[in-house]
Amino acid sequence: MMNLMGIFLIVLALVLHGTTTLSEDVSPPPLVYGYYKETCPFAEEIIWRQVEIAVLKDPRMAASLLRLHFHDCFVMGCDASLLLDSSDGIVSEKQAGPNLNSLRGLEVIDGIKYYLEESCPCTVSCADILAIAARDAVHLRGGPRWEVLLGRRDSLEASLSGANQFIPAPNSSLETLIANFDQQGLDVGDLVALSGSHTMGKARCLSFRQRVYDVNFFEQHYDRYKRYTTFRRILRSICPESGKDQRLAPLDLLTPARFDNHYFHNLLEGKGLLGSDIVLITQDHEGEILKLVLAYASDEKLFFDSFAKSMIKMGNINVLTGDQGEIRRHCRFVNT
Repeated sequence: MMNLMGIFLIVLALVLHGTTTLSEDVSPPPLVYGYYKETCPFAEEIIWRQVEIAVLKDPRMAASLLRLHFHDCFVMGCDASLLLDSSDGIVSEKQAGPNLNSLRGLEVIDGIKYYLEESCPCTVSCADILAIAARDAVHLRGGPRWEVLLGRRDSLEASLSGANQFIPAPNSSLETLIANFDQQGLDVGDLVALSGSHTMGKARCLSFRQRVYDVNFFEQHYDRYKRYTTFRRILRSICPESGKDQRLAPLDLLTPARFDNHYFHNLLEGKGLLGSDIVLITQDHEGEILKLVLAYASDEKLFFDSFAKSMIKMGNINVLTGDQGEIRRHCRFVNT
């Protein structure tokens, strides 16, 4: 029988010849296209069908599913931490200010997960479901379609503090937005393209009321748009000066349920709903953002192409792959 000294000499020889290492640092595998081709070939078809049903029932659901993916990726990365309920030491990100009483589509994700577990148990991650559902929601409302890189795994924890800190607020300054996106590895081009998602969906009065009733703000920024004071009157009719915080106004008055480039027309016409929309124009001292806004307003295909590229880039933020995290059996709870 080989003694311990003999085993040590063999291991040492292998190390010196580069065959192995005593502590090998192996990077987790990257996301790939067609990740479920063999293990769950109908995964994307199942997700498409369930998103299609949900959006047909409620066109606004498209914006809600897109928002879920965005709010998930900006906290710890695209790892489905957003979907976790509070339990066993986990405090849900759903309780954070940007998410409280405003997240929609969670039951759609639950339904998708149910059908995938029936078809391919413990195979498709909740994080990948969010990424694919966001893509399908955009495409179903007239927007671009892109191939989603897959292979994400699900987080074992949530971060309430991260959700409060890193999800952009509707009244953020341009400087804050740029810094926030930069923290996620996203640049100004990504900020402008992804802001274009506000071409569909609705926002609560709580998100924009202060600006609507700020006379000084309108006098300062909207001298060029006096003929659009009707826009302000419409918003005031929806949102009285006090109360009715949960009332909703469309982010795009003309086509609130369609993904198009009207958002950028709205900015140029002074019809951006949220403060974080308006600052793209009013606080852009270098003119870099204005050039992009003008380009996207005049060329919808250019916007679609840029949006798709930025969504793929966003979907890669701090993903878990390989042996990291887990594949949850239920998106609201870690596996026991």
